[in-house]
Amino acid sequence: MSTFDERKDGFENKFAHEQNITFKIEALRNKLLGAWAAELKGLDEDKTQQYIKDVVKSDIQEAGDEDVFRKLKADLEGIVDEQVIRAKMNECLQAAKDRVSSG
Repeated sequence: MSTFDERKDGFENKFAHEQNITFKIEALRNKLLGAWAAELKGLDEDKTQQYIKDVVKSDIQEAGDEDVFRKLKADLEGIVDEQVIRAKMNECLQAAKDRVSSG
């Protein structure tokens, strides 16, 4: 294998690893957001678990965070405003990064 091939493989492996880490962070962030929103909504344990899954699923609709934001905004209408949701999204993202990087 040539040096070029080794470098190419190294970059591909690094990219795949980074994508995997990003996926784990975003999925964990969405789980944390789902649990937070379920608590605000006063859901019981069974409904909370389903709601968390629904929030995680909402993130596959499009690239970026706006699909999750729209779901939370609609579901939390009259409970919290957009600024609170965005702040919680940032807080949960940081918590997810911390957890994934430490574990």
